[in-house]
Amino acid sequence: MMKPRLAVKTKRGAPRAARTLLPAPGACAVALAVSFGVALGTVALPGGVRDAHAATVPAAPATQPTTAKPVIAVLGDSLSAEYGLPRDTGWVALLRQRIATERIDYSVANASISGDTTSGGLARLPLVLQRMKAAIVVIELGANDALRGVPLATTESNLRAIIAAVRKANAKPVLVGMFVPPNYGPDYTQKFHGLYGQLSKELKVPLVPFLLAGLADKPELFQSDQLHPTQQAQPLLLDNVWPTLKPLLGGGAQR
Repeated sequence: MMKPRLAVKTKRGAPRAARTLLPAPGACAVALAVSFGVALGTVALPGGVRDAHAATVPAAPATQPTTAKPVIAVLGDSLSAEYGLPRDTGWVALLRQRIATERIDYSVANASISGDTTSGGLARLPLVLQRMKAAIVVIELGANDALRGVPLATTESNLRAIIAAVRKANAKPVLVGMFVPPNYGPDYTQKFHGLYGQLSKELKVPLVPFLLAGLADKPELFQSDQLHPTQQAQPLLLDNVWPTLKPLLGGGAQR
């Protein structure tokens, strides 16, 4: 079995994975997929499948709501950006469908970009808040920070700033936790995941413990890169988010 690519040390002491993450077969690949769910390289995708890699915020987001309903905005990376999936089949689109089915008077806007980091999310957040007028912002960022060897202190600082900016805009933040692979070392792995719980407790932010919970023993629910969940896995991702998000929707009028 191919061994997972090992991390190396940066000058600041934070582990850094090799710049190209190669998928490994079997359990190793699943471990990497469950831990990251992101890829840095651009992938050519067949027609009709969405490649959400982008360098800037689009001039007019395709999923920007057009109604006066309160808005749930998802600020995420490839796990939320429908990477490698047919359009409108990712967990964010399923969230929109569930809210409509349950007749909850909210709109859902997807402000996710594949490959994004906490620094990238923080930089484009003001424009997202300005355009979408979000009432709730789901923050699904951080995995690419680990993949790129960003120091934990930087990730923490960025997440704190994102949460503060969301609240300054009179919106409610929701934080989505993430893991990194064990080859990053037990100390870094524990500190990285613990960061989300720490911020949630300290700043009183609702927390989704792990977006990919329940997928570890299901390799068939990952795409061929063994990094990104398939279309069939998206309902599981939504089910991981829903228990944390739903209590915040009580203010939305029932139709």
